[in-house]
Amino acid sequence: MSINDVKIIELPKFADPRGNLSFVEQLNHIPFEIKRTYWIYDVPGGENRGGHAFKQNEEFIVALSGAFDVIVDDGMEKKKFTLNRSYYGLYVPAGLWREMENFSTNSLALEFGSIHYDKQDYIHEYDEYLKLKQDGKI
Repeated sequence: MSINDVKIIELPKFADPRGNLSFVEQLNHIPFEIKRTYWIYDVPGGENRGGHAFKQNEEFIVALSGAFDVIVDDGMEKKKFTLNRSYYGLYVPAGLWREMENFSTNSLALEFGSIHYDKQDYIHEYDEYLKLKQDGKI
């Protein structure tokens, strides 16, 4: 996969004076079947999250509250995506390095994954990631 496969997907938004509503559906807005859902919250000021790649897991990330940046890297190019609206999601295919930074106060990141949690799917060292990319193993 390359940086060009990462994309922002606009989600349905129903505006209402009582409060807006948005939703996501697997295999519709999210281009995979959801196997795992998790969220990141209470990130202290100045801290980053991520700093890894997945061999198989695809992700869909939504900023339910607040804002943060997702930096995606395919080993050749980096691109930053700012998520700050709850009706936009970021699709990140497997095989790409990702980092999350610049979390605003009270931000809440909701993440959907295409596989169940598997610690063997993570690549935590950037040099190892680059080697696997170079060797065509991811």
